[in-house]
Amino acid sequence: MEKRFKIWPYKEGEQPLFHNGPVNDIYSTEGQFMDEMCSGKSRYLARNPNEAHAFYLPVSVVNIIRYVYRPYTSYSRLRLQNIVKDYIYHLSIKHPYWNRRSGADHFFVSCHDWAPDVTAAHPELYKHFIRVLCNANSSEGFKPSRDVSLPEMFLPYGQLTPPSLGQAPENRPILAFFSGGEHGDVRQLLFDHWKEKDEDIRVFGYLPPNLNYSELMGQSKFCLCPSGWEVASPRIVEAIYAGCVPVIVSDSYVLPFSEVLDWRQFSVHIPIAKISEIKMILKKISMEEYLRKQKIVIDVQRHFVLNRPSKPFDVLHMVMHSIWLRRLNLKLNRTTKLGNTRL
Repeated sequence: MEKRFKIWPYKEGEQPLFHNGPVNDIYSTEGQFMDEMCSGKSRYLARNPNEAHAFYLPVSVVNIIRYVYRPYTSYSRLRLQNIVKDYIYHLSIKHPYWNRRSGADHFFVSCHDWAPDVTAAHPELYKHFIRVLCNANSSEGFKPSRDVSLPEMFLPYGQLTPPSLGQAPENRPILAFFSGGEHGDVRQLLFDHWKEKDEDIRVFGYLPPNLNYSELMGQSKFCLCPSGWEVASPRIVEAIYAGCVPVIVSDSYVLPFSEVLDWRQFSVHIPIAKISEIKMILKKISMEEYLRKQKIVIDVQRHFVLNRPSKPFDVLHMVMHSIWLRRLNLKLNRTTKLGNTRL
């Protein structure tokens, strides 16, 4: 893939809605990917669109919401949907590439919760379009055969990786740990059962100043990663960085890179309905099985490291590989031109 796969980022569009995205905080993977592709330094860049295997729409959902919607007077997705639809229409008139395969070799990348709604208003237009999303919820239309699950990462300002204070397995006295806001029904259930109620299952809201989040992760065998408002959580990547076995508390989350990574080997999945059984489930995992999972967590860390420019097997490389696999799977019986699609 490294030598063959080439991507053409469209040049049309003006900042800040296009070609510019957040490179820090909760939506950082959206902006980091965009900056990688628009900087001109990526080895995956096509020299011209005719040699490209895939076409990138450098639209920032985060910035559309930041600059178009504020101050918030409406949470209707219509303006967001229209901006992206109009952009595609402009590209389809100016260039032949969208119409050639009905957008099946086109993709966009976004970590915002609203990103899946971009395609909701015009399903035929986006029928074959590849969506690279942090909010990879299979119960809300995410299709693993077409779409790509993007890791959610919280990057401190000026850093490319979260802090890691992970300890050796024998220096992890805490069975399981979570700290965070009460965002969504899943966390509400988690707090109802476990918040500050158990010495083994250490569940907190926001930590007091005398406790350190990264240190507690590094002292824990298992790190609870419940969904928030949406299915994705940056805690999964934070847990991996800390050498802590992630416990995925979600029913519909399609995990990143699951076409090549077997998450069963280095994580634990607990359905939402079994939140009350977290301690019993984790206690049943033998030390031998825990050590095996924890070793694999260390092994897969390299796939969640962010480098600029990207390096083989790091997180951006893995995203490219996931897009490449979807591009290889492209099978269309016919080509339907955008002009024949009702906008």
